[in-house]
Amino acid sequence: HQPTMVFYFKSRCGEYTLYMGKDKYENEDLIKYGWPEDVWFHVDDLSSAHVYLRMKPNMTLNDIPDDLLLDCASLVKANSIQGCKKSSVYVIYTRWKNLKKTNDMVEGQVSYHRPDNVKRISVEKNGPIVRAIEKSRQELYPDLSEEQAARLRQIQQQKKAEYKKLAEQKKEAKRQAQQEKEARSYDRIMHEDQMTSTKDRAATVDATAAEEYEDDFF
Repeated sequence: HQPTMVFYFKSRCGEYTLYMGKDKYENEDLIKYGWPEDVWFHVDDLSSAHVYLRMKPNMTLNDIPDDLLLDCASLVKANSIQGCKKSSVYVIYTRWKNLKKTNDMVEGQVSYHRPDNVKRISVEKNGPIVRAIEKSRQELYPDLSEEQAARLRQIQQQKKAEYKKLAEQKKEAKRQAQQEKEARSYDRIMHEDQMTSTKDRAATVDATAAEEYEDDFF
């Protein structure tokens, strides 16, 4: 298996990585070895490169800023043999994890687990945007399989840490609740003791008064 050549780009804002394969064979590896936070872009109804956006963790499709969407859509349009000649095209995009690959599909072909989660936008020819993005282009040969495995391990570790933190918070909340319950119980006992001693004192006063009255009378 030949190493996969991947082109990496920076978004115009400089905060996000975009990447794409050199051809349909590279695309197969990108389909296979994406990250959970990746978003796949393709020109609708035309052949084109597969462009991916690596979102920040916990971002959703609706969180992608308009300028960043424009970067991705412009880049994918420019890398479509037919699409790049047109004044405007439709671009579809969805989460990498929504891509579905079956054995009867040709290289680079995909379908979706949930077609409702595929979004569609119109994009016009944007030479200046594409040129700005192209300036950041790097040609690399990453070990996509190892990078994906490392990312999944990292996510697993984060989930474990979050679960542990949550368990500790629950334990602490339970401990505090128990303390408060014990404090309330202690206050009640003290209150009852006070009531009892007050009653005793009152009874003692009454008995003494009765004795004094009897002494006076007799």
